[in-house]
Amino acid sequence: MATIEVDTVSAEGEIHSGDAAMVFAPGKMDEVGIAPRHAPMLTPSRRGEVCVQDEAGTGDSYYITGGMLEVQPHIVTVLADTALRGDQLDEAAALAAQQKAEEALKGASEETDAARATAKLAEARARYRAAQNLKGQR
Repeated sequence: MATIEVDTVSAEGEIHSGDAAMVFAPGKMDEVGIAPRHAPMLTPSRRGEVCVQDEAGTGDSYYITGGMLEVQPHIVTVLADTALRGDQLDEAAALAAQQKAEEALKGASEETDAARATAKLAEARARYRAAQNLKGQR
């Protein structure tokens, strides 16, 4: 079976390096599925979960807060702003942050406050979903 090389790095260092049969990553508009010999692509990534699967369908998952996704026919490079593994995500803290962001959004009065609160809420929700999804992989 064909594989594609996957390298994920953030400011903290290398997160993942290895071969995969399939990669799922949060692209700017939606989730992107990348198989070996995928057409070249360069896109901003949004916060969410990156899943790197081997031939058996098992693999490595981690949460990113955004960055860039570069795809070439034989290599995928994820340049993440921040990347966290499942054991680095605290589900209770993520839920508390989500609730705090929801309260801030309710109390937002100015347009800039509402925009900031909406961005914080999106970040908190994505982190909480990733914590739930990655919980079984700890």
